[in-house]
Amino acid sequence: MKPLEDVRIISLEQYGAGPFGSLHLADLGADVIKIEDPNVGGDVGRYVPPFNEGEDSLFFETFNRNKRSLSLDLSTPAGRSVFEDLVKSSDAVYSNLRGDVPAKIGITYDDLKHLNPAIVCCSLTGFGMTGPRAKEPGYDYILQGLAGWMSVTGDPDGPPTKSGLSLVDYSGGFVAAISLLSGLHAARRDGVGGDCDVSLYDTAMSLLTYPATWHLNAGFEPVRTKNSAHPSLVPFQAFEATDGWLIVGCAKEKFWERLVVAIGRPDLGADPRFASFSLRGQNKDVLLPMLEDVFATDTVAHWLSLLGPAGVPSGPINDVAHALTEPHTLARNLIVETEHPVYDTVRQLASPVNFGPQRPEYRRAPQRGENLEEIVADLGYDEETIASLRRSGAFGEVTAEAHA
Repeated sequence: MKPLEDVRIISLEQYGAGPFGSLHLADLGADVIKIEDPNVGGDVGRYVPPFNEGEDSLFFETFNRNKRSLSLDLSTPAGRSVFEDLVKSSDAVYSNLRGDVPAKIGITYDDLKHLNPAIVCCSLTGFGMTGPRAKEPGYDYILQGLAGWMSVTGDPDGPPTKSGLSLVDYSGGFVAAISLLSGLHAARRDGVGGDCDVSLYDTAMSLLTYPATWHLNAGFEPVRTKNSAHPSLVPFQAFEATDGWLIVGCAKEKFWERLVVAIGRPDLGADPRFASFSLRGQNKDVLLPMLEDVFATDTVAHWLSLLGPAGVPSGPINDVAHALTEPHTLARNLIVETEHPVYDTVRQLASPVNFGPQRPEYRRAPQRGENLEEIVADLGYDEETIASLRRSGAFGEVTAEAHA
């Protein structure tokens, strides 16, 4: 069996953060039933440009493979009844909505425990379900600013800068997945579920890690550094070569000792001004220009051919195209394929989450409502019940055909 093959998750998810978190659970075998609101055309991620056609987008494919879709209107009594039947036979209800919405639409543990005492209700929200910002929508860009990330990102002479990727969203998805799995473990052990109140804000703040500890305890003031330099380890940063950039990192004294020999500058290793982490930090304005001058004399490939064999942590600064064709990317089977009726073959990145030798199987993201028949069959509904639910608007707009 796949690691999570015996787990069923009802997911009221949208866009990036929530679907990213459940993606890894689906890849591990969990049955993720994606509830999509027919009143708004389902998950807004279906319509993200520039690579979109109708209700299909490559953005949506990225976050929703291996899931099933049920178009369900929870605002109708009929839709709510289907949802509650799903809760009875599921392990978790997962969502990424505004902080006040889970309680409003009745998907918290207190709302659902009478149906299933062991249900785990994991809510990934922008700011959490408590606090002064609970009712505010939370987006990655805003959170990177609020949590101080942008103040320490970018060139010292440039404006505050966000990460090139939506790392608050993606990290929040991972945190939600860990929280949900923790809740499932406790529920299966104790027979009692509960709420996971997870937020993007909490995630972003927690990722301030040691600079926050330094500030809280020693008054450290983080600043943006030239060439993405580490705040305390010198040298550990980007250096420009004649044809591009590379990263060189001396996180241990032995790496510094190896570096100066590899680049033909043993005199720097013998210089008392650079004899320790502390001294190199104090004299970085002297040392770093010297190193920059050295690296500016040859190509990235030349320096890596010297640093790698010498055991100095280093690597090229790839663009996305090079990263996707990096030999290690291919060796780790990180590019996976799914067949798709609109895009033919969709190539995307595998989940980094793994357990055991079994490789995940990959199925394209579902069309909206594609899995209705099989999901309601699992609930034991007969044809008459399904027809009645259709007429009642459980699955979306009631058509003349549905009334027939």
